[in-house]
Amino acid sequence: MTIRPRHWDAEHPDGRRALNPVVTSSVLRKGRVRAPELVGRGWLNTGASTDGTEAGPTGTRSYSIQDFRGRITLLDFWTFCCINCLHVLDELRPLEEEFSDVLVTVGVHSPKFVHEADPAALAAAVERYEVTHPVLDDPEMATWSAYAVRAWPTLVVVDPEGYVVHVAAGEGHIEALRAVILELIAVHEAKGTLHRGSGPYVPVEPAETTLRFPSKAIATPTGTLLVADTRHHQIVELEADGETVLRRIGSGTRGRADGEASSAQFSEPSGLTLLPAPLAAEVGYHLVVADTVNHLLRAVDLDTGRVRTVAGTGEQWRSGIDAGPGTDIPLTSPTDVAWWAGADAVIIAMAGNHTLGSFDPRRGTVARFAGTTVEGLSDGPAEEAFLAQPSGLAATAERLWFVDSETSALRWVGATASGFEVRTSVGTGLFDFGHRDGPSAEALFQHPLGVTALADGSLVVADTYNGAIRRFDPATDEVSTLVDGLAEPSGAVVLDEELLVVSSAAHRVDRPVPPGVAATLVAGEAHQVRREASELAPGPVELAVVFTPPPGQKLDERYGPSTRVEVTSSPPELLVSGAGVDTALSREIVLADDIEGGVLHVVAQGASCDDDPAVEHPACRLVRQDWGIPIRIVPSGVTRLPLVMGGLDHDV
Repeated sequence: MTIRPRHWDAEHPDGRRALNPVVTSSVLRKGRVRAPELVGRGWLNTGASTDGTEAGPTGTRSYSIQDFRGRITLLDFWTFCCINCLHVLDELRPLEEEFSDVLVTVGVHSPKFVHEADPAALAAAVERYEVTHPVLDDPEMATWSAYAVRAWPTLVVVDPEGYVVHVAAGEGHIEALRAVILELIAVHEAKGTLHRGSGPYVPVEPAETTLRFPSKAIATPTGTLLVADTRHHQIVELEADGETVLRRIGSGTRGRADGEASSAQFSEPSGLTLLPAPLAAEVGYHLVVADTVNHLLRAVDLDTGRVRTVAGTGEQWRSGIDAGPGTDIPLTSPTDVAWWAGADAVIIAMAGNHTLGSFDPRRGTVARFAGTTVEGLSDGPAEEAFLAQPSGLAATAERLWFVDSETSALRWVGATASGFEVRTSVGTGLFDFGHRDGPSAEALFQHPLGVTALADGSLVVADTYNGAIRRFDPATDEVSTLVDGLAEPSGAVVLDEELLVVSSAAHRVDRPVPPGVAATLVAGEAHQVRREASELAPGPVELAVVFTPPPGQKLDERYGPSTRVEVTSSPPELLVSGAGVDTALSREIVLADDIEGGVLHVVAQGASCDDDPAVEHPACRLVRQDWGIPIRIVPSGVTRLPLVMGGLDHDV
């Protein structure tokens, strides 16, 4: 796809300057490439405008890319629905602290969903996820397009003279970024073009509320509520009124510590499930908590409030073994948990790698339960299905229901003669969403985060980005709306035959659905993700994943190939050939000439190690990126598709 961004100057190696050159791929060409301007609706985390005029809807100070001359600028293209983007926010924190006097990080928020383009929703997300750098609100994706970004998250490094020097897509790039920054510091201090000082970040003081961005809630046998008070990093027990606090479990400080209720620490806990009473007595705890940002499962003895870790290492799983003793196996952003008798295990919604996991409390072991780690929507045997950020679970006798937030889908797992299978009731794919009721084949959600089973066999869906509580009846295969106008509902629980809803962005538990309320039918609009499709020619196309080790590192080939690329497509018929797994970063794929388009799914990973011959066991790192690339097949399309995982694409 040819993109001609505004404000783009390129200086070629021979010194000739071209204004507004055509860039024929999504990556930046070799040489001295001037960083495009930062264009958006407004800024967050920059304090009040100093000239007495509003700089945008937020009234905060605005900046241009020129304002950051003399500093190293790191642009983080993100969207707050994206779990990989949230991982990068946490990865960046130590880097921002280490280089606070030379590095300016700017989050460029380019939304995927309609709800994410709401400035109030963005401001809430910036607080929710403790973003500690300026954020540019880019609702029209103007800056995204100017930098020719293809994926969330993407990181772009701009040097002190205003030139793009490094691009990285996905997670796990922090050591590479650190090496690039150190090299830039050395070069520009020698040139006299590096200016040290404080940055433009101005924090916003959060409001004081009993709960802060709660995620999920469950009822206890004694008639109380347990709520994951996510932003306060605690588990809170409430009276049945949903307001009166009985106790808090956790110190309230982000961290990772087992121990008594007052000293234990969580980091953005989310999902909760109670074990059956006989099993709880056997293993010595009652409650399992999905401690999301710590990548852990925590167990709580509700009699004493004591917390201990039962699964996860505290590190994020990226590749390798994913089954074994619970505390030996890394997890990745567990967002919900549910005891399901059908599997005799706690099922884990592993949003971070698009899978479901299982945890056996008796044996203390974890295993992959469903999904391949490829992000998408594809049914079939559990071990072959594609999932997309599973975020909420509900168990019934026959099925384990879950919502896939990135495909806005309601899905379920059921037993077969040979194992388990995944099926989809509502949802069509990565790029389709909306608020539409009716037959399941036509119904649409928008990034749902919770699902609850009702006594009549129907399901309640917390349709988060539509601000609605929806109902799906498997008997009639129909979707309806119970209530809307809520503030990011993320979960629901039935207590004394009444539905209580966790209104996350309102920081409370609500009762918005009176008993006996009649459902309504909403004929809302269908939406698609606003990402322009890449136009490719039918027939042979070169798929090139760009991965260059950063300064001071080399590819890790001590035990075989250091890279791995997996390619699939939706629909499968889109690819005549070229699907599958290979270790080469580039391959020829052949696109069908009788299909208008679809989605290419590319999962790439690469390993690099410190390049120091004197070190016998150098430190090594793995980076990974998943792309879902919408493509349109046209005769005039290009025959090369570059995807930058790390470095710059020099073949343009």
